[in-house]
Amino acid sequence: MDVSHLLDSLNDAQRQAVSAPLAPALVLAGAGSGKTRVLVHRIAWLIQVENVSPYGILAVTFTNKAAAEMRSRIEALLGIPVDNLWVGTFHGLAHRLLRRHWREAGLVQGFQILDSEDQQRLIRRLLKGLELDESTWVPREVQWFINNQKDEGRRPDDLRDEGDVSRRQMIHLYRLYQDACERSGLVDFAELLLRAQELWLKNPELLDTYRRRFRHILVDEFQDTNSAQYLLVKLLAGPDGNLFLVGDEDQSIYSWRGADFRNVMRVREDYPEAHLIVLEQNYRSTGTILDAAHGVIQANIQRHPKELWTENDTGVQITRYEAYNEGEEADYVVGEIQRLVARK
Repeated sequence: MDVSHLLDSLNDAQRQAVSAPLAPALVLAGAGSGKTRVLVHRIAWLIQVENVSPYGILAVTFTNKAAAEMRSRIEALLGIPVDNLWVGTFHGLAHRLLRRHWREAGLVQGFQILDSEDQQRLIRRLLKGLELDESTWVPREVQWFINNQKDEGRRPDDLRDEGDVSRRQMIHLYRLYQDACERSGLVDFAELLLRAQELWLKNPELLDTYRRRFRHILVDEFQDTNSAQYLLVKLLAGPDGNLFLVGDEDQSIYSWRGADFRNVMRVREDYPEAHLIVLEQNYRSTGTILDAAHGVIQANIQRHPKELWTENDTGVQITRYEAYNEGEEADYVVGEIQRLVARK
């Protein structure tokens, strides 16, 4: 089979990633190194070269827009529709799973999804019912506590107050919140992941069915996964799954919503046989920007060593501006954009 059209547009490291053996692989894709291109070409490689059925591939991204783009690019590359390919976000795929197996998951058939604002409104009603002051028990903080516990796989009964009165109240609010959701058939975003995880843990035969189906699991932006998402990936992969994880701990910026860049490091511990491929050629930035970025990021000690390079021009010198606060910083950035646009 002529596979040159799948590899011709790739550099050496990208080719190595796309054509890696059918085994766990960790692709450390530096900024601007073409990671989406690699992921899409890997899927095409599996289907066209390794004769893997699209029905047996699961690809996870972090936004619906990215999922739609990935599906479009795969279809364009292969020239055929890939309707059987499961491509989506973690929450979207968990939702799809729970809709199919609502009874086994302990849900009502027509369960409704709570978005962040809905979740806060429910928490406010609970606080009002307990006559708790929102200035002390801030709804957003209660929401963060509940979501964080779910991300770590903990239900109210798993928690101990450790003699802390405030923590005791938070656990109580979590329990009341959980009961209210159960009564009303409501599921928040964190619950989608935890309930999917519990579904598989409590139904090993069902998990085995999905393991046999999805033999190839690809995850984009892996550095943005939280504990619950990584556990879902590990559960589905099992001991023999073919994982293809693309990420870069240097680009992890979502710790505030539970992302744990250390998942990238854990892959080497959980899958010591995993192939490690590093993408270091940058196609987006100038040499000056890359040098400056490397000068900053190399101070981090919890990272895989990598040094991006580019064939692009050196570019203009970097301007450093020290703002008084975040407001002034934003004003400066907007002003510079307007100035540069005016100059074309």
